[in-house]
Amino acid sequence: MRDSLVQADNYTFPIVNRAISLLGGEYLKCGEMVHCIAIQMGFGENLYFSNTLIEMYAKNGIIDAAFRVFDEMPDRDLVSWTSMISGYVSNGDVISSFRIFHKMRMENLEPNLVTLLIMFGACSVDRNVVQGRKLHGYVIKNGMESDGSLKNSMLTMYSKCGTFQDVEILFNTILRRDVVTWNIMISTYSLYDNSSRVAEILYEMQTEVIPSVETLTLAISSFAKSGHFLQGEKVHAYVVKTGVFDNILQSSLVEFYAKCGEIGKALQCFKEGPRRNYITWGAMMSGFLQNGYIKEAIEMFCQIQDAGMKPGSDVLRNLVLAYSHLGALRLGKVAHGYVIRNIICRCAEDKLAMETSILNMYAKCGSIVSARRCFDQIAIKDVVLWSSMIEAYNNHGLGFEALQLFDCMVDEGVEPNSITILSILSACNHSGLVSEACMVFEYMGGRFGIKPDLNHYTCMVDLLGRSGELCKAREMIENMVIEPDSRIWGSLLAASKIHFNRELGTYASERLMKLDLDTAEYHTLISNVHVSSERWVEAENVRKVMGAKNFKKPPGWSCIEARGKLHGFVASDVSHPKMPEIHGILQCLNRNAMEEFG
Repeated sequence: MRDSLVQADNYTFPIVNRAISLLGGEYLKCGEMVHCIAIQMGFGENLYFSNTLIEMYAKNGIIDAAFRVFDEMPDRDLVSWTSMISGYVSNGDVISSFRIFHKMRMENLEPNLVTLLIMFGACSVDRNVVQGRKLHGYVIKNGMESDGSLKNSMLTMYSKCGTFQDVEILFNTILRRDVVTWNIMISTYSLYDNSSRVAEILYEMQTEVIPSVETLTLAISSFAKSGHFLQGEKVHAYVVKTGVFDNILQSSLVEFYAKCGEIGKALQCFKEGPRRNYITWGAMMSGFLQNGYIKEAIEMFCQIQDAGMKPGSDVLRNLVLAYSHLGALRLGKVAHGYVIRNIICRCAEDKLAMETSILNMYAKCGSIVSARRCFDQIAIKDVVLWSSMIEAYNNHGLGFEALQLFDCMVDEGVEPNSITILSILSACNHSGLVSEACMVFEYMGGRFGIKPDLNHYTCMVDLLGRSGELCKAREMIENMVIEPDSRIWGSLLAASKIHFNRELGTYASERLMKLDLDTAEYHTLISNVHVSSERWVEAENVRKVMGAKNFKKPPGWSCIEARGKLHGFVASDVSHPKMPEIHGILQCLNRNAMEEFG
């Protein structure tokens, strides 16, 4: 256009700005050039041009440049203010969006529907229920409460803020509830793990509107989290009856059955799907892994390749996880190389999740040096990555290194979460760092604002018990603000057995038996404590209970990687086709060892 000497008008540059807003990336430089040219041509004070310029910079993450344009505008309309507010919200600066909104109101500009929708979104992100209620009052005062999109935004806001009473009150005032309204309600109670209420809402919904595929996906995901098997099967039956189906719903059904331990039904759902994509393949692989079918998960990856599909990041993360479970370092390295060559991650968060999985794989396969090398090469580290590296040191018995890394994490301003604290406590436990663990446990509430849960208490009781501080371990249990479970009493019982404290062992075993456990592990431990204390009658009684409940401990198994193949085995296993040759080699090694060491 410029080469043809055609003059740009008031609409040309705004159209270009809108195009660059959508394209972004490498086209942003072009947008900056257009900005300069437009100013030279006298469009700098054009309201329409400036509004689209704010949008262009904000959508590409350059919020400071957007604000400079906004601040230098001689005149601003409602679109200018709304664009600036939207820019701050989309770039994660909710505080500034509130500031701009209040400044707009001080200049006697009234927000419109779009402005209010954006502000309710900001309140949802910030979980600012106080500001949300003020906006709700403004909506009622100005007679805008009949708008469906506004009511849905307010529902979402109250949902994100966790104020269920407000959610229910507002929901009951909506006379014409559409599918989106019902979906918000299902999403709300699913988010807070109330699957019973989800089932009630789903039933009520069918009396007013037809559930969409999104509705069914939300519901089945909720039932998967809670293990609400009967309700999940009802949703599946509804899907079959109505034919409402897509890849995401299929994946959710696969995930539901897998989480409920019904791997056969999960596989059936997977096979019955009309068309599979990398999401459904990934869900099935994940289901196999959750239920301990490691080899089947790897075989599924081979099927993906045989089908000519390019595996997505979810599939590759599952593959890396499978090799982690098996300790197959060489195959894990092959998967790592595939990831590097194909760069399959969709976004920065996806890339970081993949890198974290690879780090975990190296750590679980015994190569802590490679895990640390991966960690050091990652430029932007989140709390999950830091926690993974700390856990890697913990699993390798490197407590001092875990503590040093924890200190670095805190120094870099990364706030630890509950999992980080558990990993560092466990690392101290395995390395016998009692005073350091007590200090971290004290800091978690006072400095980091994290409430200890049963996992943290179990780790601390185990640590104090191992170190012989049995009185302190018992005192910690008695001072707990939550009810101790079997793991805590089991840790105390094991410690009393190690340190020959019969009184404490009796105390812990009595508490365990009151819990009426259905596991062989704790009953065996209780029986062994009775035997070590020569209480033969009590030991025999526990054994009778185990026999009556038909307790059986599943055998442990292991595997070895040889020439790119994985071979699994259990104790006294004779199923391998080359077992005679294996025993021959073992006998030869035993003879050589006896000759060498006499």
